[in-house]
Amino acid sequence: MSCLLNKILALFGKSKQQLPEPTEPEQMKFLVVGLGNIGAEYQGTRHNIGFTVVNALVEQAGATFATQRYGDVAQMRVKNQQLLVLKPSTYMNLSGEAVRYWAQKEKIALDHILVVVDDIALPFGAIRMRGKGADGGHNGLKSIDQLLGSQQYARLRFGVGNDFPRGAQVDYVLGHPTAEELAILPERTRVACDAIKAFCLSGIDFAMTHYNNK
Repeated sequence: MSCLLNKILALFGKSKQQLPEPTEPEQMKFLVVGLGNIGAEYQGTRHNIGFTVVNALVEQAGATFATQRYGDVAQMRVKNQQLLVLKPSTYMNLSGEAVRYWAQKEKIALDHILVVVDDIALPFGAIRMRGKGADGGHNGLKSIDQLLGSQQYARLRFGVGNDFPRGAQVDYVLGHPTAEELAILPERTRVACDAIKAFCLSGIDFAMTHYNNK
């Protein structure tokens, strides 16, 4: 009996020693990408709304962008989560090159990627979060889909409206918002930034529920 008891005590002691020490909540890394075109002629246009949103996000955090490979990159934190914020310098149609490079370099999984993109199917300032989906004819998303080999990444679609005549879509998206749209842009950009933070802290389902109709 004593021999059996000693074996049991030995096994208990061994398993106890193998228990891991308590740790802090796991730190996650996210890649947040704002889509747009580089160059003064594109600055502030509807098609560059992704740049506008991530600029505000980084400014809120007191961080700054630095020019690196394939784009401008900023490092910031949202509570215990680490964010790599990217503005590709590849021009819109080749956005996937920058996204793939930084996702691979930083070892960021698809479900931790969020792309901020303009959307003519939504009224100006409207926000729609999705965990996956088709490119909807957007060349930036199309490039990302092709080079990541997947559509299983989150996107925040920021509405830019569609008040243009037939055949004038390109001129419209490469044009600047109206005075009325500019008046509401700061508040709508703030909501978009809050949605990004919610995605990083609580996941896509929470972000969709709380921000898609806000």
